[in-house]
Amino acid sequence: MKATLAVRAALASLLVLGAAGCAQAADGAGKGSDDQFAFPGGDTVALRVEQVGGFVPPAYLASRIPMLTVYADGRVITEGPVTMIYPGPALPNIQVRRISSGDVQKLVDQAVKAGIGTKQDLGQPGVTDMPDTVITVHTADGDKKTTAYALNEEIRTDGLSADQVAARRKLLDLVKALTDLDTTLGKGAVGQSEPYQAKTVAGLASTYQANPDAGKQAEVAWPGPALPGKAFSEGLDLGCVAATGDQATAVLAAAAKANQLTPWTSGGKTYSVAIRPLLPDEADCAALAW
Repeated sequence: MKATLAVRAALASLLVLGAAGCAQAADGAGKGSDDQFAFPGGDTVALRVEQVGGFVPPAYLASRIPMLTVYADGRVITEGPVTMIYPGPALPNIQVRRISSGDVQKLVDQAVKAGIGTKQDLGQPGVTDMPDTVITVHTADGDKKTTAYALNEEIRTDGLSADQVAARRKLLDLVKALTDLDTTLGKGAVGQSEPYQAKTVAGLASTYQANPDAGKQAEVAWPGPALPGKAFSEGLDLGCVAATGDQATAVLAAAAKANQLTPWTSGGKTYSVAIRPLLPDEADCAALAW
């Protein structure tokens, strides 16, 4: 009798473990059987591809969304399709998907094998005012980073050697692979896309400038911390505030009904505000400084 009860208990334990494993695999966050992933925390950035700099307005520089951010726990955050209307919506379309931690490690390995963080001669194309593409990967030896100026589909050969062009092509192929995970990791490896729910929202405020061609825009009272906030640098018409808790909820609700030309009022003044939900590894406005 005791033996029978022991067998039943063992079978019950196996069923519980099996169910937990199925649930973990279903949300795309389960670990592979040979997984050796050991990042220090869920909000640790395992891999990021972003563009920085370029000749664009300061508010755009600060509010730009990384092309791809992969976190240690398997979250993948990107910017989704942009509505082709003018003025565009006030809120960026930030999406989150999930992959297994084993696949996170595959992407990290792919970036390391492509030479991210090693010295590469990428040359300097003969163009001006273009952004840098920055790829950062987290490894056991710390973060490794590679920066490439003016890296895009139309690779310019002006002033570049054949080796430099080949190196840039290899880096561009890596960016394509990392930003097309359905192809890179295979069918079913990436979970469904869902809207990203930010806990902190930054408001990048500058003096309001109306656009007569867009018509008069309805004013909206800013529900977050008082604008314009702390300036990014002395003499620059751009401040930043970070809303959390109930204020973050209120900002997101108001922004969902606003557009990029909405005049926001605060303290008797009117501002243009670029609204930037902060990503999990971004604590406050300091994370957006360039």
